[in-house]
Amino acid sequence: MKNLVTLKDGTEVTIRPMKKDDLEKSFSFFRSLPDRDRTYLRADVSRREVVKRRIDRMRTGTVKRLVALAGGRIVADGALEWTGEDWKEHVGELRLIVASQFKRKGLGTTMARELYTLAAREKVDEIVVKMMRPQKAARSIFRKLGFRQETMLPEYVKDLRGKKQDLIVMRCNLEDLLQELKQDMAESDWGRTR
Repeated sequence: MKNLVTLKDGTEVTIRPMKKDDLEKSFSFFRSLPDRDRTYLRADVSRREVVKRRIDRMRTGTVKRLVALAGGRIVADGALEWTGEDWKEHVGELRLIVASQFKRKGLGTTMARELYTLAAREKVDEIVVKMMRPQKAARSIFRKLGFRQETMLPEYVKDLRGKKQDLIVMRCNLEDLLQELKQDMAESDWGRTR
């Protein structure tokens, strides 16, 4: 799978599965993120060994990663992960981050669609997203895609600055997500990007 898409502003990006030799590009991408974006990530991706572990985990089969590239640089990173535990094999966790200069151009929705396709291929029925309370824009995007908040665990996780944060868990049935993505794409200029 390798897709060339045109964003709302005319920028062309390539979306493809992450490869092991993407380590340097991935490390550069995460290092280029503003502190405000990295603060709420679950791992300190400004450390090379953490980025390498993320890539190495793809070999386990419990994570599929996609990247979007523009001008040879990674500008978005998305993942579909599952635990491999029998009782939760129908549930995947979606993770997605887009470079600041590529936000509001349709790349997040495009990546979500590609991750949806991966989830359907892996026979996932439900997708979960987890985020910290200050990530209001992310919650808004996922609500728009049909996710609903299931729970909030007060001061359950720590951000990368060491401050305790509430963890919010949102969930969406895969069929509901497909309907929201279809609606969103019908209202946008999605056809131009394929």
